[in-house]
Amino acid sequence: MAEQESLEFGKADFVLMDTINMSEFMANLKLRFEKGRIYTYIGEVVVSVNPYRSMNFYGKDTIEQYKGRELYERPPHLFAIADATYKAMKRRSKDTCIVISGESGAGKTEASKYIMQFIAAITNPSQRQEVERVKNTLLKSNCVLEAFGNAKTNRNDNSSRFGKYMDINFDFKGDPIGGHINNYLLEKSRVIVQQGGERSFHSFYQLLLGGPEKLLRSLHIEKNPTTYNFIKGGGVVKSAINDAADFKAVADAMKVIGFTAEEIQTVYKILATILHLGNLKFTMDGDATLIESSKLLSVIAELLSTKTDAVEKALLYRTVATGRDVIDKQHTDKEASYGRDAFAKAIYDRLFCWIVNRINDIIEVKNYDARIHGKNTVIGVLDIYGFEIFDDNSLEQFCINYCNEKLQQLFIQLVLKQEQEEYQREGIPWRHIDYFNNQIIVDLVELQHKGIISILDDACVNVGKVTDKMFLDALNNKLQKHAHYSSRKLCASDKTLEFERDFRIKHYAGHVVYSVNGFIDKNKDTLFQDFKRLMYNSSNPVLKNMWPEGKLSITEVTKRPLTAATLFKNSMIALVENLESKEPYYVRCIKPNEQKSPLLFDERRCQHQVEYLGLMENVRVRRAGFASRQTYERFLQRYKMISEFTWPNHDMRSDQEAVKKLIECCEFQHDVAYGKTKLFIRTPRTLFTLEERRTQMIERIVLFLQKIWRGTIARLRYKRTKAVYIIINYYRRYKVKSYIREVGRRFQNVGTLKDYGKHVKWPTPPKIIRTFDETLKSVYQRWRAFQLIKSIPPADLPQVRAKVAAFANLKGQRGDLGLQRSWEGNYLATKRDNPQMTPAFSARANELKRKDKYMNTLFSSHVRKINRFNKPEDRAIFITDRHLYKLDPLKQYQVMKTIPLYNVTGVSVSTGKDQLVVFHIKDNKDLIVCLHKMQPANENRIGELVGIVANHFRSEKRNFHVKASDPVQCTMHGKKYTIIVETKINQSQPDFTKTRSGFVLSWPGN
Repeated sequence: MAEQESLEFGKADFVLMDTINMSEFMANLKLRFEKGRIYTYIGEVVVSVNPYRSMNFYGKDTIEQYKGRELYERPPHLFAIADATYKAMKRRSKDTCIVISGESGAGKTEASKYIMQFIAAITNPSQRQEVERVKNTLLKSNCVLEAFGNAKTNRNDNSSRFGKYMDINFDFKGDPIGGHINNYLLEKSRVIVQQGGERSFHSFYQLLLGGPEKLLRSLHIEKNPTTYNFIKGGGVVKSAINDAADFKAVADAMKVIGFTAEEIQTVYKILATILHLGNLKFTMDGDATLIESSKLLSVIAELLSTKTDAVEKALLYRTVATGRDVIDKQHTDKEASYGRDAFAKAIYDRLFCWIVNRINDIIEVKNYDARIHGKNTVIGVLDIYGFEIFDDNSLEQFCINYCNEKLQQLFIQLVLKQEQEEYQREGIPWRHIDYFNNQIIVDLVELQHKGIISILDDACVNVGKVTDKMFLDALNNKLQKHAHYSSRKLCASDKTLEFERDFRIKHYAGHVVYSVNGFIDKNKDTLFQDFKRLMYNSSNPVLKNMWPEGKLSITEVTKRPLTAATLFKNSMIALVENLESKEPYYVRCIKPNEQKSPLLFDERRCQHQVEYLGLMENVRVRRAGFASRQTYERFLQRYKMISEFTWPNHDMRSDQEAVKKLIECCEFQHDVAYGKTKLFIRTPRTLFTLEERRTQMIERIVLFLQKIWRGTIARLRYKRTKAVYIIINYYRRYKVKSYIREVGRRFQNVGTLKDYGKHVKWPTPPKIIRTFDETLKSVYQRWRAFQLIKSIPPADLPQVRAKVAAFANLKGQRGDLGLQRSWEGNYLATKRDNPQMTPAFSARANELKRKDKYMNTLFSSHVRKINRFNKPEDRAIFITDRHLYKLDPLKQYQVMKTIPLYNVTGVSVSTGKDQLVVFHIKDNKDLIVCLHKMQPANENRIGELVGIVANHFRSEKRNFHVKASDPVQCTMHGKKYTIIVETKINQSQPDFTKTRSGFVLSWPGN
């Protein structure tokens, strides 16, 4: 059973219809066509409706979906039948075949191409070169055969005008190793005449419209098809065919297949010869028949590589042997025209057969020994004309319809045989099925001595003038009592039949009226021996090989050749015998309308095709009691989730017992039968119910599996993540230990070194311990600092701490901090800076010490400051551990202002070499000073001042802010000011100047 599609697309298998009747069959077929579902099953038969548009389900993705799958696992498709055929051939080493049937325009040729495409795509996975060559040759052969055997008809732009059966040989591995093509009944009459709106074979138009100018000149032809009588009717027919592009594709395909350049050139010459023959005209001059154009005659002789007079003689005379005498009998103009037309048809027919044989020579299996290479199996593909009913039906339609009778008989017999054999194998009772047995029609045509073909052959061998009317009289005499034959003479009241012209056969597909006009000539298929000798004597070896019978001498007696109808009958009998030896699969093609529209479904037209294809009989045979059958294993695999006893696996003795338990759980035991290996289901409703329950369970199973799988994935991810972290942790430990060991090794003896390991390079730490590395370095630096400090005398430690404070606050902000010199701090008490006023300052300092009880002097120096009138003046600052004093050096260092040290919040300095200092006071009355009168004059004491004061504040655990910037910001009298430092050459001492926004400190630059 096909995979269940939504009910909106109808039934995917006609066997599953609720009732078997034509109206329901047609309604389902129409619904699927309108929904774009062009394929439907009848069991293992595919019914294909021509969509008349490109469909997008033939690509590589679709091929992969159907490769190796069972028929019921995917929606109906040609690829499913192709895969089933290939699997039957490969698994069971059994020869198989695919029979494609349907009327002209139903899509048989396209179906055969898609089947070939699928087989080519799924074989030769190892890309063996020889197998690829065979595959390409088989695929390219379609292109060449279509060019020479297909034509545009009123029903189809690419109608096959011949039957084709292709055998593809496979080795034991299932790879194609060769093939063979048989062709049947080429419609060679199309070479010289076509019905209105139709064309001759594609090859003529491809040559004229696609051939290069140089080639056309060498063949003496021009691009206009209407110039040539044989094809001029088709030259004005509008068509979507691109003949120019097809010419190149066919030429390339012939090269790929293996045609030589000389052979391809000969093919073009034959086509040109036929075109020129159609333009030959004969006239009578008294009793003599003449050819109007001698130039055209010489062109034909050149193309056939023979002599002009030999061509002329073959066209105008017939050589007749009477005993030992040989005479040349001249044709009348009508006889010459008949001979010319017969010659043109014969040349094309021989050309087509030669192309088929040439392809066979290239693709046939060579040097294959089954004992060495294994069994050689075959898949056959039959693409043959469908049943034809025209307004004027002649011998060609008679043969084609006889072919379809044979194939229909085979189809019903094989389907019945397969069903009966399966029922017998499975032990299921078989009941008789009524169906139309068309053996009586087959016998009417082919029976020895009594059939129509035998009567036609007898008429052809009679001595004297035999007419088509005489043949019809013979049919009436011998078949007057046959239920499936009638004529106007036998049914005088039937005015649809013409007197002395028509007869009717009641075919299985419908009643067909045939006109006997031309039956005798077409059956004789007369070609004078003169033409055969002419072609055999050609200097072109390809042409010579096409006509081997031309080597016979004029007087040599030969056996009478078989007639066209008998040859066709023999080929059909051989074909049927060949198909009977294989396991058949069927593709039944239907043409939905005559307008080639992708939207129109002509129900009356389609019903006629359904009837003559025997599709209803096929459904009835398939539904003989049971709508579906599957092996127990396959049935369990598909439906085991429905029952708790079979899901996920059963524990019973056999699959058959498990299936019985499942069916009983569903309460379907009255609608099934149990075979030896298969379960038979009687009604489609049971099957649909099983599918519905399966669909419901699948959703739950999918959710359950998703849950389990997601949990499994999560656990696996957790385990992997955990393992990763364990590995990372171990690796980190290893890196950390390695780092620690390396640090220990490098710094092992630094305590004995003079610089305590300052020159030792630290190893690169792992990223994970970057913070620890910084801490470790900090510990080392503290240890090294401690070692260095231990060597410093205790009296020098306050100065060291002050320098450290200066460095910490001003590092990178000022250039020279004075760290290399000794800091004295109380410079006003030294003879170097204050040689004359040292006693006065010392007296004032002692006085303040008694008064304010300070313990330590921090810093003292002469300064230049700005008074409250914004004028610069000389003063001195004296900083103790309790106060900041502003002193007047001109008045014996009289105290001008006392600022408690706890009111000082910080200092601001510039980034240059100047000695500007701004003391920030809590009451926003900042003290702005510039150190000066230093000895030596260029000594930088800002670092010393900042370091000493900052160290004192730190020791008392109070905040002290130090800022270095340009310009320097300050606050005076509640207003904010900016102090800009400018360096001036030849300036003797620092000086302040008032500006609108603040002050400018002019600093000596020399």
